[in-house]
Amino acid sequence: MPDSPPQGFPQITPYLLYEDVDAALDWLVDTFGFSEQVRMAGPDGKANHAEMKLGHGMVMMGNPGPDYRNPKHVGATTQEVYVYVDDVDKHYDVAQAKGATILRPLADQFYGDRTYAASAPEGHQWSFAQHVRDVAPEDMHP
Repeated sequence: MPDSPPQGFPQITPYLLYEDVDAALDWLVDTFGFSEQVRMAGPDGKANHAEMKLGHGMVMMGNPGPDYRNPKHVGATTQEVYVYVDDVDKHYDVAQAKGATILRPLADQFYGDRTYAASAPEGHQWSFAQHVRDVAPEDMHP
């Protein structure tokens, strides 16, 4: 058994669960700039697995069936995906223009990243960042 992922796949890949994979994939591509890589339809014709990329990173998503409840139904954040982008200010402007729910506005952080957080329609939380300065661990104070 190989020790590493297939060629071109990141070592760690989040797998997010969505009730409507088709709508989620379309929204994430349009709003956050991911590129669709794979969309697999189940017997009902709706996507039950999808993959999208941004730079060298990949996110997989799927629908686990009718008993699944997304963060929107649970009423709580169940995870957060932290994504580095080249120009977080521009990314923030596009996300706002596309109607993303902004959870934390764009701001410089004490650890050297400029970030914002947004929620996708089913309640999954995303943070987007650009590293703007190096900070030594001993100098990191919130």
